[in-house]
Amino acid sequence: MPSLHLNGITKRFGEHTALHDLSLTVQDGEIFTLLGPSGCGKSTTLWSIAGLHRPDSGSIAFGDRVVFDHGRVDVQPEHRNCGVVFQSYAIWPHMSVAQNVGYPLKLRRTPRAQRDRRVREVLELVELGHHADRYPHELSGGQQQRVALARALAHPPDMLLLDEPFSNLDAKLRDRSRQWLKTLQSHVGITTVFVTHDQDEALSVSDRVAVMDRGKVRQVGTPTEIYEHPADLFVADFVGTANILPATVVEADGTHALIRMEGLSRPLSVPHTDKRLGAVRICIRPENIDILRSGGGSDADPPAGTLTAEVDNRAYLGDHYRYTIRIGGTPVIVTTTRPATAGELTVSLPPEDIRVFHEEAPSPEENHHAPVH
Repeated sequence: MPSLHLNGITKRFGEHTALHDLSLTVQDGEIFTLLGPSGCGKSTTLWSIAGLHRPDSGSIAFGDRVVFDHGRVDVQPEHRNCGVVFQSYAIWPHMSVAQNVGYPLKLRRTPRAQRDRRVREVLELVELGHHADRYPHELSGGQQQRVALARALAHPPDMLLLDEPFSNLDAKLRDRSRQWLKTLQSHVGITTVFVTHDQDEALSVSDRVAVMDRGKVRQVGTPTEIYEHPADLFVADFVGTANILPATVVEADGTHALIRMEGLSRPLSVPHTDKRLGAVRICIRPENIDILRSGGGSDADPPAGTLTAEVDNRAYLGDHYRYTIRIGGTPVIVTTTRPATAGELTVSLPPEDIRVFHEEAPSPEENHHAPVH
């Protein structure tokens, strides 16, 4: 299967710019996810790849085959050989499962025997081999989603494009579908671009993730890199749950920064490669905050970043407890498997788990940008 290359893609709808000079490379055979909030441009990117949107600049190539080069090449959607699954599935209610899946082959005038054989193959692939004669209204939402995916795979595509395919499923079925898709994709080895606003979905399914915001890519990386080493404050705040607190860098040497923050009795030295001083935001994940004790007692030599705070809220969520405390007036979430019965917690903020971000002023273009899907 080919790789995918987007170079300098810009797309405007009237006065609004949906994509700003977007460049991405998707490796052969990987699941690459476009993740971001509504209106960030992820679906516009996917539809541009499919040929359903025509960019205002840039180029798109499937391996060595250029399918779009502004002003020079614009391969029509039906000739790009993309398998596309939309959020609505778009399967025809008057056709059986087999007829739905075989329709792309019928359009290509594939001989009947060859078409029937391929339909059987892809239905077995999506575990619907015994449902060929059923109609969409006889299927569950998860089964309808698999029919749409089987149809996208019927004529072996160069690229599989998935636009929030699990958003209409309930939580448990969505989780099972993610696992199933990951297994299926590893079996067929097709280059896949997956669009979602669901962070759990992106982290669990993807080989790599591109986090998008207002038509731009904020960060590209593996799920681990995106979650544990966010490139900026937007990524840190959008992906997963993050505690964002104000602080001040008072010293910095390019490897560590000494930060002061309300609620800590003394400055804390944290890893940081920027030498700038002044106001910053720090990020720490709820699961990285250590609970030292709950009420009473004392630690002879508490670690750096230790403080005691009142518990504002507590919740039991089955496999963990979730507490809300305040650090310098800012609500902070702490998750742990340990119950805390007292009205206050003594916690430690491990320096190695703290990320420091200097806030950057948005450009005038971003200030006037209206979100577009």
